[in-house]
Amino acid sequence: MSVKPGDKAPDFTLPTDGNGTVTLSKLRGKPVVLYFYPKDDTSGCTAEACGFRDSFPDYGKTGATVIGVSRDSAAAHDKFKKKYELPFTLGADTEGKVTEAYGVWVEKSMYGRKYMGIERCTVLIDKDGVVRNVWHKVKVPGHVAEVLKAVQAL
Repeated sequence: MSVKPGDKAPDFTLPTDGNGTVTLSKLRGKPVVLYFYPKDDTSGCTAEACGFRDSFPDYGKTGATVIGVSRDSAAAHDKFKKKYELPFTLGADTEGKVTEAYGVWVEKSMYGRKYMGIERCTVLIDKDGVVRNVWHKVKVPGHVAEVLKAVQAL
């Protein structure tokens, strides 16, 4: 079951790129853009990450924190972040607890084969830790700008 607007955002602590950790509850007081993506260094995920990178100064003006989350390891995130000069945190949900808590670990299908994977999804969390907006099955073109407008409207 995925989170919905009005829900309290499930708290988590994840290892991150750069040998760090991120804890959602420690970010209270400012909005958080939590975007889930399937895999580092794949075409769609790279396009989405670079979109957030290119708009990062605009997100910074809102005081929002941007966090990308996938099931890749922190070491894989380090390479991805360095390769594309990503200025935001990447969380390594290797055990899948966060993707499951947010309801983005779903059954997918490719060429008739069914498998489990991460649904590309973005969750906007307000300064009080409440989910304000959820974008499911994200299509990358125009998405970063749409999320920015929602953050600016908070």
